[in-house]
Amino acid sequence: MAEQHTPTSELQRQLQLLGEQFAERLAQELPELANKAELLQAGDHQAQLQQLRGLRDQLHKLAGAAGTFGFASIGQRAHELEQQAIHWLESLRLKDQGLQEFIQQLQQFAAQGVQGEPAPNSPAHPKATLKPETDTHCIYILEDELSIGENMCLTLGNFGYHAEHFSRIADFDAALQRRLPDALIIDVNLGDSEQTGLAYAAALQQRLVQPLPLLVITTEDDFATHLEAVRVGAMGYFTKPVDIPQLENRLMRCFAQQQGEPYRVLIVDDDQHLASRYSLILRSANMLVEVLDRPAGIFAAMSRFNPEVVLLDVNMPDCTGPELAQIIRFNDDWLRVPIIYLSAETDITRQMNALIKAGDDFVSKPIADNALVTTVFSRAQRARLLSIALSRDSLTGLLKHADIKEQVGIELERAQRSGKPASVAMLDIDFFKQVNDSHGHVAGDNVIRALANLLRQRLRRVDSLGRYGGEEFLVVLPDCPADQALRVLDEIRQRFAELHFIAGDSEFTVTLSAGIASTEAGAKDAGELLERADRALYVAKHGGRNQVSQS
Repeated sequence: MAEQHTPTSELQRQLQLLGEQFAERLAQELPELANKAELLQAGDHQAQLQQLRGLRDQLHKLAGAAGTFGFASIGQRAHELEQQAIHWLESLRLKDQGLQEFIQQLQQFAAQGVQGEPAPNSPAHPKATLKPETDTHCIYILEDELSIGENMCLTLGNFGYHAEHFSRIADFDAALQRRLPDALIIDVNLGDSEQTGLAYAAALQQRLVQPLPLLVITTEDDFATHLEAVRVGAMGYFTKPVDIPQLENRLMRCFAQQQGEPYRVLIVDDDQHLASRYSLILRSANMLVEVLDRPAGIFAAMSRFNPEVVLLDVNMPDCTGPELAQIIRFNDDWLRVPIIYLSAETDITRQMNALIKAGDDFVSKPIADNALVTTVFSRAQRARLLSIALSRDSLTGLLKHADIKEQVGIELERAQRSGKPASVAMLDIDFFKQVNDSHGHVAGDNVIRALANLLRQRLRRVDSLGRYGGEEFLVVLPDCPADQALRVLDEIRQRFAELHFIAGDSEFTVTLSAGIASTEAGAKDAGELLERADRALYVAKHGGRNQVSQS
């Protein structure tokens, strides 16, 4: 029977192969160290200094890499000898008796060779693995006040979720036996219940195989309740009356962390064996990784790959890690990208100097696989959340005005190169001022949020969505002719008109109008395409609203 290779066994096989390759490298490098040590005894002062610098650099690399591949004793001994080399370089007294002892220690170290086989660390499997994407997220709400729970259900339904409301713990438990939801919303105070919502949530999360995203709603706004919510694993805390668009925004962030695109990591290290191992470990944890062994290629790599984290070796020939970090920081577009130094350097002063120049974290080699994944994952996660917060509209989560306009130009250029048509649509909520005047701005925010989510659900991943103005949206549809765009937008228009909104004791519906422009009719620039879409929207508005027009 043919041997079956699971992802874990394949990873172990590749790690073993890298370990064997590194062992072969050690078998070549250690005799080279002995030869260089011998040369320290000959030549003039400058030649000795140059030879000692080369030894220091080689020992530094061995100190960082050997432990990673399972040769802990070799790594530790290389680090000790590196510190002695630094001492002799700083003192510049190369004729002292102590230098002869250092040379003998180097020769003994090289003569010992490789002791034992490498024992690679077990591959890391962080908890934050990608979850299969579903069309509709299921939310369970435990809220003893019927009106609040039902209103939350209706609003989340308009936002595209399947929400179910329960007023008693027993009914909530029964529903959990039938189906586990994607997230929980639990009220802290449950009226006549013998236990609080937080106490129930704590017991529930402990009995689940994997805890569910939990949002807490309450009338309490004190520190003690906040702390208790954190301790039961809450990912959001909302005081009544609940701002439902804000609550839904937090839900979306929770799901985005679970289902988002893989994090992109750029490794810059001239040690190819070590970089290959780091790459393998990070890729096994669902990350996209590129390796760069020449610092001079940083501009092309940053622009093409758009990394969310950069791992930099501190000591590289021709350009150090801190120098390269400063070059990266010259570009404002890359200011948000975390830079993590990887080095065998243990001197705190040198580490701090590197971080002060540019950088966000310092990880000492050797680093365990799990520690590497955790460090990179946490930095990438925070960087992505920050990037989203800065580039996205806070209410809708869609691109801001300037960013969506930029997408129009990008798709126009792509359409002109490929010959495939692209369409641009402007959407506007009809009589939106009346919604705000009659039902209040909270209701208006719910309407805007509902349309944003409807667009996100009904359009493709490749489509770009943005909030162009107050109640106006801009949609960019690559590889989409005008007639297809018209059908898609008209379906969205019909679905939006079917949504029912509640504000106080009143219920209301809202419609939208849209205008479409396509590259099929030609356009010299993005401004012309936007102007044509705007004119088509004007035609739809003045033609009676609740319709889609195309230019």
